[in-house]
Amino acid sequence: MNATLSVASIPAEQARRRPDRVALIDGARRITFAELWLRARAQAAALIGLGVRPGDRVALMCPNVVDFPVAYYGILAAGAVVVPVHPLSTSAEAEYMLRDSAARLLLCHPVFAEAGHPAAAAVGLPCRAPDSLVAEPIASFVSRQPADPAVVFYTSGTSGRPKGAELSHLNLVMNATVNAFDANDVRADDVALGALPLSHVFSQTVSMNSTWRAGAALVLMPRFEPAEAIRLMVEHGVNTFHGVPTMYVRLISAARERTSLPRLRLCISGGASLPQPVLEAFEETFGARILEGYGLSETSPTAAVNQPIFGSRVGTVGHPVWGVEVEIADPALAERIALLPAGQLGEVVIRGHNLFNGYTGNPDATAAVVVDGWFRTGDLGVKDTDGYLRIVDRIKEMIIRGGYNVYPSEVEAALLRHPGVAAVAVIGIPDEVFGEEICAVVVPSGPITAEDVLAFGREHLAKHKSPRRVEFVAELPLGPSHKIMKRKLKEQFAAR
Repeated sequence: MNATLSVASIPAEQARRRPDRVALIDGARRITFAELWLRARAQAAALIGLGVRPGDRVALMCPNVVDFPVAYYGILAAGAVVVPVHPLSTSAEAEYMLRDSAARLLLCHPVFAEAGHPAAAAVGLPCRAPDSLVAEPIASFVSRQPADPAVVFYTSGTSGRPKGAELSHLNLVMNATVNAFDANDVRADDVALGALPLSHVFSQTVSMNSTWRAGAALVLMPRFEPAEAIRLMVEHGVNTFHGVPTMYVRLISAARERTSLPRLRLCISGGASLPQPVLEAFEETFGARILEGYGLSETSPTAAVNQPIFGSRVGTVGHPVWGVEVEIADPALAERIALLPAGQLGEVVIRGHNLFNGYTGNPDATAAVVVDGWFRTGDLGVKDTDGYLRIVDRIKEMIIRGGYNVYPSEVEAALLRHPGVAAVAVIGIPDEVFGEEICAVVVPSGPITAEDVLAFGREHLAKHKSPRRVEFVAELPLGPSHKIMKRKLKEQFAAR
């Protein structure tokens, strides 16, 4: 193949087309596209000087500050592959990712030195701070072929150890382009808030690459705090927000204490199912509709989203994005894909330009999820006759109580309508009689008892779906991408 392509072309092209436009706001700092690309090329030169060659894996452990995009595009400009390390990773977790990815070098921001330095030492890797790499900038980025790996994202490891999903330059450039111009109508004068960790695929593709693909500006937030997020959005005229459902819940709560709110035009939710009560409360509070989307690390990530051309439909994740097919398959057939007609519940399967190369160093795991050219997501969904996709739940999170299938997201959506429930996670716990019992783990927003929750469940849910047990917590455990870690809750409450 003679064609070449690089994710580094995203800032390179904007530096050529809009050199003086502000690309990045980090506190009091304003970075233009020209300056961003100059710094990235200098970082690339320094990496090449350290012996990094095209195809080498370079790990990056960095918060949402200027150093992240400079290092990210610098690694790519050198022709190397980025391995983002989750900002909340322990030293042992970071060590596993470094070893599994066969990384050659770790770029570690000083705030993560306590975890990053021992991890690099354990693997025998050099460890450098991103801002310590200075050299005469290279003229342009090193060309790569479209299928060459660009980034390796480690999955959250809901079952077993995390796997490195290898995404190509084609995967990421296409997903950024489709998100910006086909799915979400991103405009050059938009200002987006980068509140999700840029080490996560949702933030990296949708918040950073898509925003800059359109020539818009990005305001970085190192750690999401809802009140501070609102202040930053008002101060900088942010009109675009990307987040997961837990972030929208916290923004709604924080808005009650603010007299001034941002004027949002584009809000995208992904990463987990968005309960309808949250969508309704956010629209009432901020005057902006949330467009729910769907994707995974293995799909770059966006596979489907509510899009202007089709119109949005509450309770769905919209239509597949341009060039991508999303269908429903029989989940009982492991060896082949048998597509189901509209209206039938089954496993969501995906194919298109967004499908990953595979799990790095793990062909067996890749073969288990890529069947007949389709990626098996492990999610249950339904596609209606109008083409809208509704995600029901993770297959592995489905609760089977006395032979009945119970989907936690449905129970959570019902309980969130109780005024005393600020947040809730529904889990299945072992039960001698029914196999599994339904447990609601609740973060209260005011005075509320377990019986209040149980009675509300009985009133609004079928008998086999209503919780039989309630636990109260001050907060739900969240992973690096602000998704609820239900596995931890199961471990905590199953033992009681």
